[in-house]
Amino acid sequence: MTQTIVITGASSGVGLATAQQLTALGNEVVLVGRDPGRLAAAVQKVREAGGGREPRHFQADFDRLEDVRELADRLLADYPKIDVLANNAGGIIGGYRATADGYESTMQGNHLAPFLLTHLLRDRLTGGRVVNTASRAHMRGQPGTDFTDDPRGYNSWRAYGASKSANILFAAEAARRWPEVLSLSFHPGVVRTNFGAGRLTRFFYKHAPGLVTPEAAGALLTWLCTAPAVELSNGAYYVGREVARPAAHARDPKLAADLWEASTAATGLDK
Repeated sequence: MTQTIVITGASSGVGLATAQQLTALGNEVVLVGRDPGRLAAAVQKVREAGGGREPRHFQADFDRLEDVRELADRLLADYPKIDVLANNAGGIIGGYRATADGYESTMQGNHLAPFLLTHLLRDRLTGGRVVNTASRAHMRGQPGTDFTDDPRGYNSWRAYGASKSANILFAAEAARRWPEVLSLSFHPGVVRTNFGAGRLTRFFYKHAPGLVTPEAAGALLTWLCTAPAVELSNGAYYVGREVARPAAHARDPKLAADLWEASTAATGLDK
């Protein structure tokens, strides 16, 4: 059965590998990326994986919540049903940066933007699923509820960890509030990609031994997007194909509820 699957962060790495795999299986895959040139190159690769079928694609910069709203409007206009939203876009920056919306960039790009996009598409996702790309790095940071961070003593990995904790908490809380939508999060492994901030970090993610290939991580995301719902656990965090227990703060229902309310306010969904 052909599904309509929207993948953010589809220009490279895990997102691109997943888009290629899902397209090869006959699904209608919609690519979302930030950089127009990289997105165009990804479209070509996905087209080849689909035997020449042209995939739809949309450009959006998650450092701008207005871009997220515009993306949602275009998706709503074009798709009466979205079977899967893969909130895969994410990254880490080298130093503190505030977005145009006034929030710390890592938290906005990795959590607030997908939180907003998921809410705006919720009606189209009824009976479908949302898969959030999280990370074991969630153990390094606990999210607050003001999303601004402090430029003094800013730590990139702590901010990244907090955003990945937010991905896990979002999936768990969505499962409680939206039982009609299957909500999941997962750790893709330490993937060989262009991920990272700074020369040394990028070198590690490209050349260190034992890293997971984008194709292997993409196969896991592909499975989470397509496995029968009865085989998956709503609200769960997956490592490999098994439900895993995240750090204590990332399974705290009060923190999840507080984060949801703060995220609703920060993204203007409460107005």
